[in-house]
Amino acid sequence: MYYVKKLANFIVLVWVAITLNFLMPHLMPGNPMEALVAKSKGLISPTAMKALELQFGINNKPLWQKYFDYLNQLIHGNLGVSIANYPVSVKTIIAESLPWTLVLVGVTTILAFMIGTLIGMVSAWRRNKLFDSIMGPLWMFLGSVPPFWLALLLLYYFAVQWGWFPQIHAYNVGDSPSWTFKFIGDAIDHAVLPALSLLITGIGSWMLAMRNNMIQVVKDDYVSFATARGLPTRKVMMTYAARNAILPNVTQFAITLGWAVGGQILIEQIFSYPGIGYQLAQAVTSQDYPLMQGIFLIISVVMLAANFIVDMLYVRLDPRARAEGVGV
Repeated sequence: MYYVKKLANFIVLVWVAITLNFLMPHLMPGNPMEALVAKSKGLISPTAMKALELQFGINNKPLWQKYFDYLNQLIHGNLGVSIANYPVSVKTIIAESLPWTLVLVGVTTILAFMIGTLIGMVSAWRRNKLFDSIMGPLWMFLGSVPPFWLALLLLYYFAVQWGWFPQIHAYNVGDSPSWTFKFIGDAIDHAVLPALSLLITGIGSWMLAMRNNMIQVVKDDYVSFATARGLPTRKVMMTYAARNAILPNVTQFAITLGWAVGGQILIEQIFSYPGIGYQLAQAVTSQDYPLMQGIFLIISVVMLAANFIVDMLYVRLDPRARAEGVGV
């Protein structure tokens, strides 16, 4: 029953997200054609204008009929045509940019979670000792640094001043993406600075969360009992304390991983990294309504899916959640 309820909630929320995504451009002033005409400086013939209106779905149909047409397009995987990149489809642009964001933001999120959780666990276990006294303030300070500010510093010194890494983009201009060792090495070289910007500033929050959770857990009776039984310190820390303390972090990790699909707009803008965040910023600047609509839809659905997965995962990690009706 728990799973059925969560699945029903997920379906309803996806429908709400799709509906709001449909209404968004219809409630905004202007329409895609105005932006396209402005871009072409009015050099579009009436015949071409009529064809473009049909292509962008601009007609006199009632709103409810447009809504069902929109649902039919989504079922067939049609997200429309980009204005700024006409005649390239929105689906093509998202398909080309999304992998770059998933690799950059996804990998750094996973690494920040693993490193931060480990540091926080050890800091709590060795509370007020040398390790905790150094690591706690250090990562709390780095976690308070805005990622875009750190990105600008890394770009200035490591790319502009010293030339150790490329300044912009995800690979050398003129190259075509491929699975060759040369291209992969080039892509990694371009990703180092934006990845470091996200990784260094992301570790602190995971460390602090895990440390606080562990401090509460180590006070519980079952941890004291395990210690009193003479179990190895490592086993008590990992099996008894960390296993329960990590549950809130796992929940937040899944949600954060869902946010990764939206990219890091400022970071991708600074490095001209061709991810989904960069495309969204470009779409807003050029008033590319179809592209904005498509990206917002992808972000919304993935975030809802991440929350749904968290609900399913949480009751596996802690069966008490199902009995208590706890959900995210």
